[in-house]
Formats: sequence, C-alpha cells, structure tokens
Amino acid sequence: MKFSIERGVLVKAVAQAQSVVERRNTIPILANVLIEAEGDSVKFRATDLDIEVVDKTVAQVERAGATTVSAVTLHEIVRKLPDGALVTLTDDAAKGRLTVEAGRSNFSLATLPKEDFPVMASSEYESNFAAPAPVLRRLFDKSKFAISTEETRYYLNGVYMHVADGEEGRVLRCVATDGHRLARIDAPLPSGAEGMPGVIVPRKTVGELRKLLDDDEAEIAVSVSETKVRFATPTITLTSKVIDGTFPDYSRVIPMGNTRRMEVDAGDFAKAVDRVATVSSERSRAVKLSLEEDKLVLSVNAPDSGAAEEELVVAYADEHLEIGFNAKYLQEIASQVDRENAVFLFNSSGDPTLMREGNDTSAIYVVMPMRV
Repeated sequence: MKFSIERGVLVKAVAQAQSVVERRNTIPILANVLIEAEGDSVKFRATDLDIEVVDKTVAQVERAGATTVSAVTLHEIVRKLPDGALVTLTDDAAKGRLTVEAGRSNFSLATLPKEDFPVMASSEYESNFAAPAPVLRRLFDKSKFAISTEETRYYLNGVYMHVADGEEGRVLRCVATDGHRLARIDAPLPSGAEGMPGVIVPRKTVGELRKLLDDDEAEIAVSVSETKVRFATPTITLTSKVIDGTFPDYSRVIPMGNTRRMEVDAGDFAKAVDRVATVSSERSRAVKLSLEEDKLVLSVNAPDSGAAEEELVVAYADEHLEIGFNAKYLQEIASQVDRENAVFLFNSSGDPTLMREGNDTSAIYVVMPMRV
C-alpha cells in the first residue's frame, strides 16, 4: 500500500479515528486505526467495539492495500508536521512497518495485520431518514448536559432518541435525565422516521457525533435498529451500539400544574447565579431564590466561607416564594437558552420546577429543588 495525502486532510481523518480509540485497552489491535487505500480514496476506521467510525477521504493512491497502525501515534506525528505538507504513507507488510514521509521527516511505525481488526457487524436498520445537521445538533447539544454519570443506572447514561407526540403532531424527541434535572427537546419529525424504534444513544457516541454536526449545510443520514444507530455524512460514518435498557417514563416527572411564572433575562440570571455561588460550599452549592413582585433575590449562605446576595429585576406577579437549587444545575439549564428570556414555572418550594425559552415549548427543562 502506498498513497499521498495533504496533511490537513489527514489530520482531520485521523483525529476522528483516534478520539474513538480507548486509551487504556487490553487488546492491542483496538489501539490501532485500519487504513484502507483503494481507487482514489482512503478509509480510516477505528473502533472500541461499541462505536465504529469510518472516515473516507480523497488521496493519490499508488498501490492499493490495507494495514493497521497506532491511531494516537499517527495522529501525534501528523499533527506536528508543517501546514500544507504532502504526506506519503507506505506499508511494508513483510517487515510489519508503515513509513510516514513528509519533506525531510521520516517515521517508521509498527503495524498489526489488518485481518485482526474487528469490523462491526452490519445491522439491518429498521428506520432510515435524513435530518439537517443543525436540527440534530440542537437535539443533542441541549439535552446532553443532563445525562447521568452513575454507572449503576446505566440506562440513564445516554440520550433517549425517539418519536413522540408533541403539541402540534409527531416529533423527533431527545430526552436526558440524571434524576435531578431533565431536558426534553423536540424537532419536526423527518420523513421516514415515523416507525423508528426508541434508542438510548450512549454518552461517548453523543460526544463523537458532535464532530459530524458542525457543517450547517450537511444532511445527516440516520439509520436506527433496536441494537444500533448510525449517523453518516458523505465522508464520515459513525456506527454505535445503543444502551440495552429501558428508559424510564419521563413524562411523569414533567410538572403540568406549575402556575407561578417568572420571566428573567437568561444571560443575566446565569451570571448572577455564578457570582453568588462563588462563596457556596463546594459539596452542596445551594442557591436560594426569594421571589416577590418583579424582584428576585439570589442568596448563598455558607457558614464556613461567607455569604452572598444579588438582586435581579424579573417579571413575577405571584405570591412570595423561597426555593433552593444546586447552583451548577441552574447555570447549566440557563446556559441552554438561545433566546433572551428564560421562563421559570414554580409550584412550591418542594416541587420540581419547569423552565423553557420564552413561549417556545419545543425545549423544556425540569430541575429538582434543594433544601436551603
């Protein structure tokens, strides 16, 4: 195998591959990227047995062939090569070496046979549809902060993507929760997605998927089966196993009868929470919200480190209310708001609070209160 490729193109392809590879693994081949050169293109394939990414890119192929080499080492080398360099990769199967040449730089890397590389079994996908990158980006970006990190509740370690009934018909919905907060984001249902099985997309996959969604013009081909999900652009294909578990009935925790309405500038609110939380004890980071007519007082009282208070002008016309929250949760939820105003709907100091962006109900967030 021998081919030449522009350094910038190679960096991008290898970066995607090496981020999937597990740093600490007991199976040496899983640390490698499978490089397959054929025709006028080269494929870079990496897997951790749960996720597989294939990046296809154009190259000048002199001799077709395939080999595997350490993904992290190759990435480090290519990253440090000068901009605009033409990189030539030559595989010597007899010696088990891959030569990387660029200008006056020359590297020789150990390879492992391509036959040892595990390729993810292809799945029969029950549902295939296309969605614009910005739509998927919004669905996952706005929900992923609420993914649980508790390994024991493994079925919460991802984003639940499914078809649901929205206020104006069927929607493609993403939900994530860790029991303390919940995010539920809706998008118009793409054609072809009607019969899609609901799947829990793992946290690592959500992180890798983000790299495919930067191009606003891109259409992402989505394929879903009971056990796998695949997202593909013309050059990159990301295939992942889904979490084998049942996502809980999240609709039960979304409060419907919260009538006390507060509207506040989302940016000002997030910054004010951040400022008063500076003195809170790290463990609880509790912030108290005291609401009166058109006035919100945020306060923190940490006996061992001090106290803080800040007043904000808000739109609120209900009776006096005092309620406490974890500062980190409040900041994360407020930072999801794209519009200027965040609307909070309260019931009492012991009930979950609902938040949304203005009058838009396609993104709603629920946060549980704390005792303060």
